[in-house]
Amino acid sequence: MKLIALLEPYYPTGKTGRPPFPIATMLHIHFMQQWFGLSDPAMEEALYDVPLYRDFAGSDGGTMRLPDESTILRFRHLLKAPWTGCADARAGQ
Repeated sequence: MKLIALLEPYYPTGKTGRPPFPIATMLHIHFMQQWFGLSDPAMEEALYDVPLYRDFAGSDGGTMRLPDESTILRFRHLLKAPWTGCADARAGQ
């Protein structure tokens, strides 16, 4: 996908800490958040409560860990980084 290719240079590599979620998963979560008007905490809760949301996000039958609200927030900031020149978001902070 072209959108994933655009984001890859800015996406964290996971050299330290937990491995990052796949870009496609985070994009699907972001799309649902926008479509349904959910805040970051509400999106996190919806991922736990609504199996269809997990399926759309690419969860593998409930065994995959789910992003928390701060991960969702950081991804949203990352989406702005390439076009706004925000160095903090590009660094994954």
